[in-house]
Amino acid sequence: MVVESKLVNPDKQIDCTGLFCPVPVLKAREAMTQMAAGQTLAMLSDDPGSEADMRSWTRSTGHRLVDVSRSGCVYRFVVRKSG
Repeated sequence: MVVESKLVNPDKQIDCTGLFCPVPVLKAREAMTQMAAGQTLAMLSDDPGSEADMRSWTRSTGHRLVDVSRSGCVYRFVVRKSG
């Protein structure tokens, strides 16, 4: 579900292409620990299971999945850190 514009300029971006479950979510979690509430993280992943993993992770943590897009086999997730 797209909640905000895809034009969100993330505060941080990580590239998890070539990594498979659960590494992309673990890297996103690690990046979020270094961010302030309200900041956004963009994560790139080519793992086919990453969409389901990111949706589940954001639901369980309370972070907001702002955008999910795909270009070819690479997904781009934008997550806003909860307070």
